[in-house]
Amino acid sequence: MTKIFGEVSDKPINSQEYLIMGFSPHLVSLQQRWRNNGLSADFLADYLINFFPWDDSNPSGLERQEEIKGAVSYVANELLENAMKFNDEAFQYPIGIQFQLYNDHLMLCATNSISKKNTDQFQSFIQELLNSNPQELYVRHMQRAHENEDKKISGLGLLTIMDDYKAKLGWKFESYSQNPDLTVVTTMAQLAV
Repeated sequence: MTKIFGEVSDKPINSQEYLIMGFSPHLVSLQQRWRNNGLSADFLADYLINFFPWDDSNPSGLERQEEIKGAVSYVANELLENAMKFNDEAFQYPIGIQFQLYNDHLMLCATNSISKKNTDQFQSFIQELLNSNPQELYVRHMQRAHENEDKKISGLGLLTIMDDYKAKLGWKFESYSQNPDLTVVTTMAQLAV
């Protein structure tokens, strides 16, 4: 069974430029992997920026290039950190991140596994995210984080992606045919370029 939330492109990769990276989280601890998330996100941004050339006669081109690089690095890092943090390691399903470059937008996708028991809670959060004003929801989450300092509050990164980078977000939840207790979730962020 498949469930879709938000802006999801379910087409096969049809961009001229794309890059896919895969990780086996069960081979390395999350603590060790955590250090590499930023490096992986920066690599994606550095690789992608080569498709946005600029010349010395146009200083605004360099600013645009840096803006795209910063957005891609932040969004990729956030997607990858969430995929690592919420991945269900018991199933040893690989985590993936990819970008696809199109004429007018860039799509970043992260894929990971979650247990069936965590799927409903995540989907409820997504519904709240999609049906709320991102700025108001951000303030509410910040207040919750301040009031409950000992509790882990998630979702601020996704809210930042939506609000600061004007990304369109979407999620695809798929039952994993080889294990009925496993759900594979793909988080997609589309950025205008």
